Amino acid sequence: MNALTMRIARPATNLTESRDMYCCGLGLNEIGSFEDHAGFNGVMLGYPGLPWHLEFTHCSEHPIKPCPSEEDLMVIYLPDHDEWQQTCHKMIAAGFARVTSYNPYWEQQGQTFQDHDGYQTVIQCQQWAQS
Repeated sequence: MNALTMRIARPATNLTESRDMYCCGLGLNEIGSFEDHAGFNGVMLGYPGLPWHLEFTHCSEHPIKPCPSEEDLMVIYLPDHDEWQQTCHKMIAAGFARVTSYNPYWEQQGQTFQDHDGYQTVIQCQQWAQS
C-alpha cells in the first residue's frame, strides 16, 4: 500500500487562537492556509514531510459551534520522558487547560489537554506499539 496522507479537519471559533495554541503547544508549523474558499477560511498545521496535519476551518456565513465529546481525542505518543514533560509544559504555556481524561487509560502514562473549543489532546509518554 502506498503511504497515506491524513488530514484531521475541525471547525474552530477562532482560527488565530487555534493556530497559535497548537503551534506553541505541539511545535507545529503553519503549512498552508486559505481565505474565502466557498465562504470558508482555514489553516493547516503540521511538520514538513509528516504524512498528517491538522486543519482548522471557520465559515463566517454559517459558523459551526465545535462540539467534541469526551472521547474525541487526538493522541500524541512521545516515548522520551523529558520530551513528554517539556511538551506537557508547553501545552499549558500555550493556553491549553489540563483536564482529566474521561477514559482512565489515558491517565496512566499521559496527560490530557483541552483547547478553547473543547478539543482534547492526550500527550502519552510511551512508544506506539504497532502490531
